[in-house]
Amino acid sequence: MSVVRAIANQDELHWFKSSYSGSDGGDCVEVAAGPGAVFVRDTKTGCDGPVLRVGRSGWAAFVASAAG
Repeated sequence: MSVVRAIANQDELHWFKSSYSGSDGGDCVEVAAGPGAVFVRDTKTGCDGPVLRVGRSGWAAFVASAAG
């Protein structure tokens, strides 16, 4: 897992807002699937903030743990 400031082709990623995020624009998390990784960002910082890059196997383990 790594935090990156810039992602090549970030504009090509299709970001999805978490269904658990509030609709008032407060604490929101977005994720996007990219080639070989899943990207996570805080909507308060938008495109200019840091983006967490998680490998697909790490993301699958996280989702399984969160669902369990």
